Parts: sequence; C-alpha cells; structure tokens
Amino acid sequence: MTIDVDGAPNAYGPPGKKTLDYERNAHKDNLLSSVIVGYLTQDDGRTPLLQGAGDPCPGYYISTTAFSDRRNGNERDPRKYLDATRINYVVLGKAAARAGAQVGDFVAVYSERTHRSVFGIVGDSGNPTGAEGSLALLQALGYPFTTGKTGEVERKEIIVRYFPGSNPEHQFFDTQANLDAAAASLGLSKDFTPTPRGK
Repeated sequence: MTIDVDGAPNAYGPPGKKTLDYERNAHKDNLLSSVIVGYLTQDDGRTPLLQGAGDPCPGYYISTTAFSDRRNGNERDPRKYLDATRINYVVLGKAAARAGAQVGDFVAVYSERTHRSVFGIVGDSGNPTGAEGSLALLQALGYPFTTGKTGEVERKEIIVRYFPGSNPEHQFFDTQANLDAAAASLGLSKDFTPTPRGK
C-alpha cells in the first residue's frame, strides 16, 4: 500500500514550502509533464490556486479528494476535502468498484503485520489497484510513516473490507472519532479474527 496525502492542506505547495509529498505525485502517472490531478488549478490547468489568509495553510495549494463535503459549496475551501493526516481513507480500485463499492462507503482495514484494525472510508480515486491509503490510515495501523515521501508498505499484508452502500447520504467526516462512531452505529465490524472451521 502506498501513501496518499491528498486532501491535506499542506500536501503540495510552491517550491520552498515544506510539503507532505513530491510535486510529481500530484500529476497523472507521476509525470510532471502530465495533467495535474492532486490540487486545484486555474482554467489553464497548470497554474495552482493558492490558499488564502483564512485557510489552514496559506500559500499552499488546495489539494482535493474524490470524496468531498457536499454541504460545502466552495470548491476552493480546503476543508471541503478529506484531510489525509486526520481521516483514515482508502483509494477506490477497479476490483472494489466492480464489487459495488463507491467513494464514500465505509471500510475496515487490517494489517497482518501489526495486527491492528481500524475503520475508514473510501475517500479517493485514481489508483486502479486500490493499493493506496491515507497517511492517517497507515499511521493508525502502526506504520511509522510521517509524510508521503517516507516509503510504502511493500508486502501484501493489508486487508481492506468494503461495505458497499453503507453511506448513502454521503455523510462527510471532519474527525476520525466521528467516522468511527458512525461506522459503529451501523453495526459494521472491524474484527478480522479468523472464524473457526465449522462455525
């Protein structure tokens, strides 16, 4: 699983700014010459829109996620998008989409290495494998990553359980605590204990 920092207000910014990720990762296929997909731009598709004085990280770019707060009509408000440093989310892959999962659905995620499990949400798109999760998610699972520049989980040891159709109202979450409470209230399980045979 690779690290996704999209939606974090300090994910990307002008040269000289301390950012959570490399500029190339905001471009399709990680190529600087390709279209920008990680943050908002002017109509020319190349000039970044900058956060203002009242935003979380003035002067940084406005990084976006596929799942956003429908109640917030301001596309240029960084708070409209999931903050990858605060919310556990995964990227919607093709296999999960074919099985009925959609952006906004709840998930439970488990690490076979750390034996930790957490609730999250399908928060972004763009990686057809789906093997990508927010920085907050990987930290919650016990991995020592601090930015999108600090590596990835190289072994196949993370399991994602999708709950298709579990968020039909497109509820948005500002905090992980609220997300956890909503998942628990639906009776969703993050228990990955193997079921004994015959049970």
